[in-house]
Amino acid sequence: MVSTEAMRLFVKILEEEEPGWYSRASNSVSEPVIDLQMNHNSNVEPIIENRNSFAETKIISAENGGLMETQDKDVVSEGLGSIVVYDKWISPPVIGQRPKARYQHGAAVVQDKMYIYGGNHNGRYLNDLHVLDLRSWTWSKVEAKVVPKSVESPSPVNIAPCAGHSLIPWENKLLSIAGHTKVPPETIQGKAFDLQTGTWSVLNTYGKAPVSRAGQSVTLVGTTLVIFGGQDAKRTLLNDLHILNLETMTWNEIDAVGAPPSPRADHAAAIHAERYLLVFGGGSHATCFNDLHVFDLQAMEWSRPTQQGEIPTPRAGHASVTVGENWFIVGGGDNKSGALETVVLNMSTLAWSVVASVEGLVPLASEWFNCVRNAAMEIELLHADQQGMVERCK
Repeated sequence: MVSTEAMRLFVKILEEEEPGWYSRASNSVSEPVIDLQMNHNSNVEPIIENRNSFAETKIISAENGGLMETQDKDVVSEGLGSIVVYDKWISPPVIGQRPKARYQHGAAVVQDKMYIYGGNHNGRYLNDLHVLDLRSWTWSKVEAKVVPKSVESPSPVNIAPCAGHSLIPWENKLLSIAGHTKVPPETIQGKAFDLQTGTWSVLNTYGKAPVSRAGQSVTLVGTTLVIFGGQDAKRTLLNDLHILNLETMTWNEIDAVGAPPSPRADHAAAIHAERYLLVFGGGSHATCFNDLHVFDLQAMEWSRPTQQGEIPTPRAGHASVTVGENWFIVGGGDNKSGALETVVLNMSTLAWSVVASVEGLVPLASEWFNCVRNAAMEIELLHADQQGMVERCK
């Protein structure tokens, strides 16, 4: 048995026999897991719970029906603008109710807030939603409601705990796409969290939906989501390509030409010039990859261009974010060690370079965390998988 597959099986067995291994390994916080609480009263405004021991967070109503947070000025940090260190990862002073340690969660930034949803904790899938205020570095837990299936069927929809999904901001919503659940569905399921009403609802789609999966990439391109690869509930690796039109909620499978990437999961994908889908790395049951593939969304054709510069080592489970023409890749691993370097690809020249590096056993040199960007500040943010930790590099 190859070492990569042996490690995957080892972790699976470890989670079954020693459910607390991850907490002990990461020196997790001692608070119990707080699952997403469902309030079926549609007249109740969404509540953000905060257990900040430094100052009390006040919740006030905004004119658009949403919520605003205020804190005593003497304890509010200066947020992202106060950090002036460049090309180096640092841990800002985060306060508030930190999320439980997890991996394979989803993360997304909307304006000056970063949301995380779901994930895997000690082999248990989660469905809680948390938000980090990027101005004050304060964590809060979002108390959400669910929308009934219909007027005729007032029973609430089932927001099943999941891991390995993708969280995508779209208009005034967060879209959770795919992911593994305890009882896997036959096809990809999607749900939406309305940021104004604080409610979850199920996405009703049309057309032939792809088989359910986790470890896929989901990339927002205009008004569509482009889904590639992943691994289904039977651990079959995939390399199919699908598009979900967000205006019509219709699925389409792409009949592409050219040689696609080999079946894989836990890769990274990004869009360049609203036309080219780039896919880097990922893993199979036997190995990890450092190949780069490009899909032309106009010609519907795969290609494998020549990479330039300091090509990253093979890795899976890495995180990525784009800033202009630059595509930053953080973390990941190859079963032997974690990737210590933060690398960047110029998507126009396809040239790699190293931006930063870390040392030792740190969350950045690990798998299954998330990297997101504050659009206004052109800053990458990392939500690591231990103790609600946040690190950032400017």
